[in-house]
Amino acid sequence: MKIGVIGAGAVGVGICNYLLTIGSISELVLLDQNLERAEGEVFDFRHTSALTFSKNTHIVPTDDYLSLIGADIVVITAGAQIKQGQTRMDLAEINAKIGLDIAKNVERVAPKATLIVVTNPCDLVAHFIVKNTDFPASRVISSGCVIDTARLMTIVANRVNLDPKNVFGYVLGEHGANCFTPKSLISIAGQPADYFCDTHNLDRIDADELLESVKQAGYEIFKRKQNTTHGIAASVFRIIQAIMIDERSVLPVATMMEGQYGFNNVMLSMPTIVGKNGAESVLIHPFTEAELGELNQIVEKIAEDVKAVAQATGLKA
Repeated sequence: MKIGVIGAGAVGVGICNYLLTIGSISELVLLDQNLERAEGEVFDFRHTSALTFSKNTHIVPTDDYLSLIGADIVVITAGAQIKQGQTRMDLAEINAKIGLDIAKNVERVAPKATLIVVTNPCDLVAHFIVKNTDFPASRVISSGCVIDTARLMTIVANRVNLDPKNVFGYVLGEHGANCFTPKSLISIAGQPADYFCDTHNLDRIDADELLESVKQAGYEIFKRKQNTTHGIAASVFRIIQAIMIDERSVLPVATMMEGQYGFNNVMLSMPTIVGKNGAESVLIHPFTEAELGELNQIVEKIAEDVKAVAQATGLKA
């Protein structure tokens, strides 16, 4: 399998690290408009092959999209970073155009690739890629709420003193402010969250408070280091792994809704089966009436943001 990573910043390099030390791919292409930076990272990575027992992947630094010919998966991490005084929508207008330009270049050389969009705001960037290229919607995946869900699992696990992999739950909606945590889907060690907490004399999980803790976790990281790297890199690797080995794992990635829950033309993180064909299907859960109400409000807000970006950029929405 051949994988391309576009953007040799902290997140792109972090993804490469996972792919080289844990993955099993034949070729990895690191593309950046700053060729020297890409070369420096690749030269540094090459020295690890003598020290690790993973497969010896052929890794290529480049600033030329032709190097992506035949790529199976392409990860888009390149884009502008938010600056002081900018709003999220300012960033969306800039990165929607950057992300689309990258996707069109990829489309020329690797039209059958699955795209994983990480550039923020990732769901909006992915939306405009779907609407302005010929990539099938199932093969344009936003990393969405995978990282938010990982934070949720970790926070709950710390409260109940268990391995995070024994916590089940989702953050859904949009990666950012427009998301929610369905209490009906949270379980601990296979038991309903309230039952587990009651039988272990622990405070029950408050879904609203938990969601605020998840949002605050990202903010606290950004406040201290001005980016988030390790968690998102691991999240993207998790998505890549599901595609690589046709895992058909259920992940809260964002994909274009095509009638699910009555929604159309909106990029939404929902429990989605991810396999060799990309986002293969969105699962339909029996949400409570209150949860469906939250979801509808989120969709309305996302639609407003999409319309605003389309008007500012002239892109098809």
